[in-house]
Amino acid sequence: MEDRGIELKALPDELGHFGPFGGCFVSETLMHALEELKDAYQRWSSDEEFMARLDDDLRHYVGRPSPIYHAERLSAHCGGARILFKREDLNHTGAHKINNTMGQGLLARHMGKSRVIAETGAGQHGVATATVSARLNQQCLVYMGEVDIARQSINVFRMKLLGAEVQSVVSGSKTLKDALNEALRDWVTHVDDTFYVIGTVAGPHPYPMMVRDFNAIVGREARQQMLDQYEALPDALVACVGGGSNAIGLFHPFLEDEEVAMVGVEAAGRGLASGEHAASLVAGRPGVLHGCRSYLIDDDGGQIRHTHSVSAGLDYPGVGPEHAWLKDNERAEYVAVNDDEALAATHTLTQLEGILPALESAHAVAHGMKMAERMRPDQMVLINMSGRGDKDVQTLAAIEGMSL
Repeated sequence: MEDRGIELKALPDELGHFGPFGGCFVSETLMHALEELKDAYQRWSSDEEFMARLDDDLRHYVGRPSPIYHAERLSAHCGGARILFKREDLNHTGAHKINNTMGQGLLARHMGKSRVIAETGAGQHGVATATVSARLNQQCLVYMGEVDIARQSINVFRMKLLGAEVQSVVSGSKTLKDALNEALRDWVTHVDDTFYVIGTVAGPHPYPMMVRDFNAIVGREARQQMLDQYEALPDALVACVGGGSNAIGLFHPFLEDEEVAMVGVEAAGRGLASGEHAASLVAGRPGVLHGCRSYLIDDDGGQIRHTHSVSAGLDYPGVGPEHAWLKDNERAEYVAVNDDEALAATHTLTQLEGILPALESAHAVAHGMKMAERMRPDQMVLINMSGRGDKDVQTLAAIEGMSL
């Protein structure tokens, strides 16, 4: 039991496995591209000049380190523990996504790839990819489901302003799952000049590892900031989970700190009993999706079911394999928050603290508030504010019956 944290932190193995999860389940036409990517990542992530350039960009372009903020009024409102936020919403482009795209964009350039593709749900990964591509003079194409284009039109326009092409995906549920399908099809036919910037810790090896490593700066900063500001680690970490990149980025540097609880919050949508949700870990089962084995939401025939969440970024029927491993090893707990709870948390946080969270982040806020109520005043809950809610203004207005 004492070595569990170290064992977990050492994963994945050489084949990309987190215990029974992960791996590389793709067509033969992609195996060479993935091997090329794995070799390039191992080479450049160990290169001092590459990492120094990335660190410099994260500091002077992205705006890191992001601060930890004590939400005093929200804490008083809930009672109990102090509620703290890791303010990833203050990054350039407004979310944690740019930590990963900055790293993958630089890697693409070092690999000589002139064309970059990405998938996006809430649009924040698409915006971050388009931003880095503009800066690095790369051609950029972003796949996005037709449903998500309608509810995230602000981010669609931002991507186009940045010079990216946005391809509407009209197959399946017309959301993130289908955008990822189309991006994989594109990559199969353009492997020579194209780099696929996956936005989450799902997908075939080495993506779950690589995206985690690029976003783990969130947890490394948070751990040191807690020690510097409070001379203690938080009692609990809370982060929303769709594919899982923002959560694993916060969790990973704390894996060996077993006194720190970790809670991932999935989207319960209209309720778990309704079947209209996106809670793969809470209500799904193991299977293979988008190149890796993890928990997913499927029917008795093995077909992927349509999911629902008010937040486009959580509207995905799978999850990263490292989260599956953490769940089965009980190092992290996973819960689900429904649409109404997330919306209520959005209004409460905005009115008490003047912080408009992304609807994805609002799921973590909703559960973090519940946790704080049950904890002692000397305890601390650190919530990852993974993105800001500018992109969701139209969705919120429509729910309120307002037109913009």
